[in-house]
Amino acid sequence: MITTTATRVTFEVNGRNSELLLDNRCTLLDVLREQLALTGTKKGCDHGQCGACTVLLGGRRVNSCLVLAVTADGSVVTTVEGLAGDDLHPVQQAFLDHDAFQCGFCTPGQLCSAVGLLAEAEAAGQVLDEPAVREGMSGNICRCGAYPHIVRAVLEAAS
Repeated sequence: MITTTATRVTFEVNGRNSELLLDNRCTLLDVLREQLALTGTKKGCDHGQCGACTVLLGGRRVNSCLVLAVTADGSVVTTVEGLAGDDLHPVQQAFLDHDAFQCGFCTPGQLCSAVGLLAEAEAAGQVLDEPAVREGMSGNICRCGAYPHIVRAVLEAAS
């Protein structure tokens, strides 16, 4: 007989507090999409290899398909829906300006990853160049091949 355990979890998602009773086996990705109706974060490979599910957890980039939601208890989560305020986030604007998407499936993960990369570079006092952006974004796969546009957009947002 298999029994499951549920845990009450509280976290802030895109500026809103959420308190949920969650099966301990639920991933953060599934909770965001299925319980909080934040469908901008995409389910790609479900193995942490494509980056489509990238969100910011406590300001750091994570593959939400690999994070058990109960481990996010007390954390701040930012999804693509939470990047913009009244105006687009500078990374979002740069993606638009550089046509850094085609089908758009990977775009939410690319955006969150880029925002995290820029924050990491700033905290380390690192100046990003093209090789550093390519390396930093290597965990996000674009099946359409928009990489040159994505790199230009991230570099513009970094400047």
